Amino acid sequence: MRRSFKFLLRPTSKQAAALTQCLEDHRQLYNAALEHRRTAYAKAGVAVRYGDQSGELKHIRADDPGGQGRWSFSSQQATLRRLDKAFAAFFKRVREGRTPGFPRFKGRGWFDTVEWPKDGDGCRWGSQPEHPTATYVRLQGIGNIRVHQHRTVKGRVKTISVKREGSRWYVVLSCEDVPAEPLPATGAVNGIDMGVASLVTTSDGEHVANPRHLAMSAYRLAAAQQDLARKKRGSKRRRKAAARVAALHSTVRRQRLDGAHKAALRLVREYDVIVHEALNVAGMTRRATPKPEDDGGYLPNGGSAKSGLNRSIHDAGWGVFLTILSHKAEGAGRELIAVNPANTSRTCSRCGHCAKENRLTQAVFRCTACGHTAHADVNAAKNILRAGLALRDAAEAA
Repeated sequence: MRRSFKFLLRPTSKQAAALTQCLEDHRQLYNAALEHRRTAYAKAGVAVRYGDQSGELKHIRADDPGGQGRWSFSSQQATLRRLDKAFAAFFKRVREGRTPGFPRFKGRGWFDTVEWPKDGDGCRWGSQPEHPTATYVRLQGIGNIRVHQHRTVKGRVKTISVKREGSRWYVVLSCEDVPAEPLPATGAVNGIDMGVASLVTTSDGEHVANPRHLAMSAYRLAAAQQDLARKKRGSKRRRKAAARVAALHSTVRRQRLDGAHKAALRLVREYDVIVHEALNVAGMTRRATPKPEDDGGYLPNGGSAKSGLNRSIHDAGWGVFLTILSHKAEGAGRELIAVNPANTSRTCSRCGHCAKENRLTQAVFRCTACGHTAHADVNAAKNILRAGLALRDAAEAA
């Protein structure tokens, strides 16, 4: 398996300044490469590729030895590949008829990651001879940076990335050949229904609470954002105010990740088979479509209610939870099945009758055919489990 390990860096003030400059130089390289592609196509109709720009790197480094020349050649190649992937995704969206989204220039604060494609090429992970009990990562042009390694790195380190999140710096190790650690079989199966009132409801009737971290921090975030709006652009006070807003968002993100890890680990430990809905979170949180009138106005489209629901879904972190659950299930040797969520909340888990009227409220389900009454989310979770087991049986019989 391939897994990523993320650790907090402990750079000195000089190293933090060097890391900041490294990001800035790679950002400028990205923007220059983008401008090169745009200009070549606009002026001469020539499509510039990654290989062309990578071949020019040695001349760029030679002309700027104190800037671009001091960083790793391979990390700069990775930045050019990043731009190439952005163009590949753009052309794919064009072919599929979606909104193209042409690659954009990266402003300050929108380029926060530098990657080294190979351990040992401009970077080195591991303990140093002079500090055998401490872990460091060595980066070309910066030196040995101390790492707060809170767990053991498993597998073979493939790529090393440095990421800035607010005022913090992290190193991300992408490792190959990470051994699986199967958990003992429990013989239990479960279906889970994602929700807003409860993050997860299981077919056994258990509810995992939705902490609503963003809603809990809404007052402090609003105050911090209002304070930011009052600051003069380009001033030192505005930069400090922006850092406070970023720190609050970072706290919410870490809280959400922590809760998702704990909830997913508990499910993986208790059940051999976990069935969940195949949710299109991006589609579910898309803004409501406007309804224009002939006189130039717009009809009510429920946009306010939809925006509130979208905010609640993002706050719950369905996509984050399902991604973490998938990774943990794979590592533990558990089976994870995704099923079509259509009508799972309207179908009676006892008799199979499907009707909109079965769902009385957000929490109450009462079948109009057989009179079965249950918690609506528990009823949906049972339908999800049944659908998942049917898919598994069909796959085994094929």
